[in-house]
Amino acid sequence: VQLQASGGGLVRPGGSLRLSCAASGNIFTVTVMGWYRQAPGNVRELVAAITNGGSMDFADSVKDRFTAFRDYDKNTVYLQMNNLKPEDTAVYYCNAVSVVGLTVEDYWGKGTLVTVSS
Repeated sequence: VQLQASGGGLVRPGGSLRLSCAASGNIFTVTVMGWYRQAPGNVRELVAAITNGGSMDFADSVKDRFTAFRDYDKNTVYLQMNNLKPEDTAVYYCNAVSVVGLTVEDYWGKGTLVTVSS
Protein backbone atom coordinates (compact mmCIF):
# COMPACT_ATOMS: atom_id res chain seq x y z
CA VAL A 1 0.00 0.00 0.00
CA GLN A 2 1.34 3.41 -0.96
CA LEU A 3 0.04 6.63 0.56
CA GLN A 4 0.35 10.07 -0.98
CA ALA A 5 -0.53 12.92 1.33
CA SER A 6 -0.91 16.60 0.59
CA GLY A 7 -2.37 19.79 1.97
CA GLY A 8 -0.11 21.00 4.75
CA GLY A 9 1.11 24.55 5.12
CA LEU A 10 1.15 27.67 7.23
CA VAL A 11 -2.09 28.98 8.66
CA ARG A 12 -3.01 31.55 11.26
CA PRO A 13 -4.72 30.60 14.51
CA GLY A 14 -8.42 30.14 13.90
CA GLY A 15 -7.85 29.20 10.29
CA SER A 16 -8.59 26.00 8.43
CA LEU A 17 -6.72 23.46 6.36
CA ARG A 18 -7.68 20.24 4.64
CA LEU A 19 -5.29 17.36 4.30
CA SER A 20 -5.83 14.58 1.81
CA CYS A 21 -4.24 11.17 1.44
CA ALA A 22 -4.69 8.86 -1.50
CA ALA A 23 -4.00 5.16 -1.18
CA SER A 24 -2.83 2.92 -4.00
CA GLY A 25 -1.53 -0.61 -4.39
CA ASN A 26 -3.17 -3.44 -2.42
CA ILE A 27 -5.93 -1.20 -1.20
CA PHE A 28 -8.37 -4.08 -0.87
CA THR A 29 -6.44 -5.12 2.26
CA VAL A 30 -6.91 -1.74 3.96
CA THR A 31 -9.34 -1.74 6.87
CA VAL A 32 -8.61 1.61 8.51
CA MET A 33 -7.29 4.91 7.22
CA GLY A 34 -6.46 7.93 9.26
CA TRP A 35 -4.06 10.57 10.43
CA TYR A 36 -1.43 10.82 13.11
CA ARG A 37 0.73 13.78 14.06
CA GLN A 38 4.05 14.35 15.72
CA ALA A 39 5.13 17.65 17.21
CA PRO A 40 8.80 18.31 18.03
CA GLY A 41 9.78 16.44 21.15
CA ASN A 42 6.51 14.53 21.30
CA VAL A 43 5.50 11.02 20.38
CA ARG A 44 3.36 10.36 17.35
CA GLU A 45 -0.30 10.48 18.31
CA LEU A 46 -3.57 9.54 16.68
CA VAL A 47 -5.59 12.44 15.31
CA ALA A 48 -8.40 10.66 13.49
CA ALA A 49 -9.14 7.23 12.06
CA ILE A 50 -12.00 5.84 9.98
CA THR A 51 -12.73 2.17 9.48
CA ASN A 52 -14.11 0.70 6.28
CA GLY A 53 -17.44 0.48 8.07
CA GLY A 54 -17.40 4.19 8.80
CA SER A 55 -16.61 4.08 12.51
CA MET A 56 -14.48 7.02 13.55
CA ASP A 57 -12.11 7.82 16.36
CA PHE A 58 -10.68 11.23 17.18
CA ALA A 59 -8.19 12.58 19.65
CA ASP A 60 -9.96 14.44 22.44
CA SER A 61 -7.98 17.57 21.63
CA VAL A 62 -9.47 17.82 18.14
CA LYS A 63 -12.97 16.34 18.46
CA ASP A 64 -14.80 19.65 18.28
CA ARG A 65 -12.62 21.14 15.55
CA PHE A 66 -11.52 18.42 13.13
CA THR A 67 -13.54 16.13 10.93
CA ALA A 68 -12.44 13.26 8.75
CA PHE A 69 -14.07 11.47 5.88
CA ARG A 70 -13.22 8.89 3.27
CA ASP A 71 -13.98 8.80 -0.40
CA TYR A 72 -14.07 5.06 -0.97
CA ASP A 73 -14.24 5.42 -4.75
CA LYS A 74 -11.04 7.45 -4.77
CA ASN A 75 -9.41 5.51 -1.91
CA THR A 76 -8.74 8.83 -0.26
CA VAL A 77 -9.05 10.02 3.31
CA TYR A 78 -9.41 13.67 4.20
CA LEU A 79 -8.79 15.58 7.39
CA GLN A 80 -10.64 18.87 7.67
CA MET A 81 -9.06 20.99 10.35
CA ASN A 82 -10.96 24.02 11.59
CA ASN A 83 -10.22 26.57 14.29
CA LEU A 84 -6.58 25.60 14.25
CA LYS A 85 -4.46 26.36 17.27
CA PRO A 86 -0.70 26.78 17.65
CA GLU A 87 -0.62 23.47 19.52
CA ASP A 88 -1.85 21.76 16.36
CA THR A 89 1.52 22.52 14.79
CA ALA A 90 3.06 19.19 13.86
CA VAL A 91 4.01 16.90 11.05
CA TYR A 92 0.88 15.02 10.03
CA TYR A 93 1.16 11.47 8.76
CA CYS A 94 -1.39 9.52 6.80
CA ASN A 95 -1.85 5.96 8.01
CA ALA A 96 -3.44 2.85 6.58
CA VAL A 97 -3.90 -0.44 8.37
CA SER A 98 -3.74 -3.51 6.16
CA VAL A 99 -5.05 -6.87 7.30
CA VAL A 100 -4.20 -10.06 5.43
CA GLY A 101 -5.25 -13.12 7.36
CA LEU A 102 -3.65 -12.78 10.78
CA THR A 103 -1.07 -10.26 9.57
CA VAL A 104 -1.67 -6.62 10.39
CA GLU A 105 0.58 -3.99 8.89
CA ASP A 106 0.74 -0.23 9.24
CA TYR A 107 1.59 1.86 6.22
CA TRP A 108 2.64 5.48 6.44
CA GLY A 109 2.73 8.34 4.02
CA LYS A 110 5.41 10.99 4.02
CA GLY A 111 4.57 13.57 6.61
CA THR A 112 3.12 16.91 5.73
CA LEU A 113 3.94 19.88 7.94
CA VAL A 114 1.16 21.97 9.42
CA THR A 115 2.27 25.19 11.09
CA VAL A 116 -0.21 27.31 13.00
CA SER A 117 1.26 30.69 13.75
CA SER A 118 0.43 34.35 13.55
